[in-house]
Amino acid sequence: MLFSGIVGNIFYLQIIKSEKYRKLADNNSIRTELLAPSRGKILDRKGVIMADNKQSYSALLIPEQVVDIDLTLNKLRKIVHITNDDIIKIKEEITKKRKFFPVMVKEYLTWEDTAKIEVNTVDLQGVLTQIGEYRHYPMGKMGAHLLGYVGKVSDKELKGDDDPVISLPGIRIGKNGIEKYYEKKFRGTVGTAESEVNAYGRKIRQLEESNGVNGQDVTLSIDSDFQQYTQGIIDKQKSASALVMDAETGEIYSMASTPSFDPNDFVKSLSPGYWKSLVKSDLAPLTNKVVSGLYPPGSTFKPVVALTALKEGVISPRAKFDCPGHIDVGNHRFHCWKKQGHGLVNMEQAIEMSCDVYFYELAKKIKMDKIAATARDLGLGAVTGIDLTGEKKGLIPTSQWKMDNYGERWQLGESIIASIGQGFVQTTPVQLAVMTARLVNGGKFVKPHVASQVGDMDYVQPEAYDLGYSKKDLDIVMKAMNGVVNKKTGTAYKSRIKTKGMKMGGKTGTSQVKRISMREREDGYEKRTETPWKHRDHALFIGYAPIEKPKYVCCVVVEHGIGGSSVAAPIAKDLLAKIQKQ
Repeated sequence: MLFSGIVGNIFYLQIIKSEKYRKLADNNSIRTELLAPSRGKILDRKGVIMADNKQSYSALLIPEQVVDIDLTLNKLRKIVHITNDDIIKIKEEITKKRKFFPVMVKEYLTWEDTAKIEVNTVDLQGVLTQIGEYRHYPMGKMGAHLLGYVGKVSDKELKGDDDPVISLPGIRIGKNGIEKYYEKKFRGTVGTAESEVNAYGRKIRQLEESNGVNGQDVTLSIDSDFQQYTQGIIDKQKSASALVMDAETGEIYSMASTPSFDPNDFVKSLSPGYWKSLVKSDLAPLTNKVVSGLYPPGSTFKPVVALTALKEGVISPRAKFDCPGHIDVGNHRFHCWKKQGHGLVNMEQAIEMSCDVYFYELAKKIKMDKIAATARDLGLGAVTGIDLTGEKKGLIPTSQWKMDNYGERWQLGESIIASIGQGFVQTTPVQLAVMTARLVNGGKFVKPHVASQVGDMDYVQPEAYDLGYSKKDLDIVMKAMNGVVNKKTGTAYKSRIKTKGMKMGGKTGTSQVKRISMREREDGYEKRTETPWKHRDHALFIGYAPIEKPKYVCCVVVEHGIGGSSVAAPIAKDLLAKIQKQ
């Protein structure tokens, strides 16, 4: 009887119900999923994490497994919150991809929502849940411009990149800063997982899995503690930037720009209003002003002019010019910042006190093309090649440039204005830091960089070849920059570092953004604080420390800060004092 029962049941299943079970078996299929690799982390020089990944849950939909898209989405929205706008975007995404490719339906689900979807998979054919990751920046706005941020892949980016990783639903790629510059290193390679699923899309068993390769970690030369210190100081200003760099190796220890933003806000969708407020702001919070901000360098350009004069042998450093407060060239009068003048000054004194008339006299003796050649040697007027996106090259004008762009000959008056870092001259803070490094490291080439290690590969600094300037000439300029800070007549004397062995040298700069009228000149410095903020002068300072053997250089730019000596120099003092104690 038992045997007869077994035979009868086999007959029932194989003969009578064979067609039904054949159809059900045929509906079982092999599903291949692409597995997103973990994005590489960003670490500071001490191994502190500056960009990491956190676990998240999401719901996907495979169009070819869905009979009725609308019906399935309506069922799903009863379980998790999905708006009408979300449904429109999902349908648009379906039209862009092949039917077997998963489409993101809902990101950043809670575990409770994920569990609800899993329980209801019988009624949600073609819907599956997935464990993924999202980018997290522990420092928030403290490293925003440096690190950059990640965002959704645009149609343009998708068409220009055949890497399957960026086609994965919900994937984010670097949009700015380090995240974008080393995108291919962070990204990794895709993995695959094959599983057998039944007619309802429920996984029956795992068949095979091939893990991808996670993205590479990038270790920076940045000190995260010092980065936060730098950002904290800069944030006290309305709009400013600062960086500190190694004069010999080009390593960046900190780089800050203000106002800043929180890159975590970009990982998920920004509201249109918030995005508009960032883009339309006059203070350009999305711009890394260290590499993209263009400014007349003002008097920080004077060491370049002085070094050119020494190299060309047009003047002895002991020779003096009389500064009565102005100089007349043709029918035009060029003023010194000090209305009553500085009297007789030599090169060292002219740099210490930032006498404009002295440099006007030098400009009469040196062709602008000679000054431009020195400026380019020192890193101005061209991209430095720093490993960040958005770097601007600035401008160091020449006579040929003037002819090419204006169809006019270069004029003496333009050389006079350029000699104090005004007129056509435009530089970035990172260029001014490089210029300072090459002045104080013995006249050697140095290239700035932020990453010290990518994966297992260390950064290799290009050979520090000699730029061809004599030590004697460089020492004269450095001695004068020492006096700027450490002599009572120096423009930055109030910002000197008094600690033995930690003293700094440097050069103040104040660059005009608006031509000064005669009335404004008569009113003097006090009245400048009453002018509209955007018409006030920029405040700059380039510095180095320690004096005896310079290791660190810095550049500080405070937009519309009025005075380099009163605003920018004190910030540089704090930064150079702090980094020497690290």
